[in-house]
Amino acid sequence: MSTNGTPTAGFSSFREFYPFYLDEHRNRTSRRLHVIGSALVLVILGLVISPLLSAWWLLALPVVGYGFAWVGHFFFEHNNPATFKHPVYSLIGDWVMFKDVLTGKIPF
Repeated sequence: MSTNGTPTAGFSSFREFYPFYLDEHRNRTSRRLHVIGSALVLVILGLVISPLLSAWWLLALPVVGYGFAWVGHFFFEHNNPATFKHPVYSLIGDWVMFKDVLTGKIPF
């Protein structure tokens, strides 16, 4: 069960999963940490492609992206990251939420 009592078992589509994902990211500080982590992932990726950084920096991408997100979950949301049970949908959710925050659909 999610924090609002919604079943979390199987999701037949990302469309079904995303409301659950957003429910797990209600805390504004947690969302901000997710956005910062995602933005840093893009910055590192861009610097590696540019090539201002070595390709070895690609190894930092999951640490940076998940590091910020997991701090948000453990210290602000007080829940377990959806990544643990729904890794693919959760990764997609990170980027959809990032876009939704950047476009103003979800408050930063």
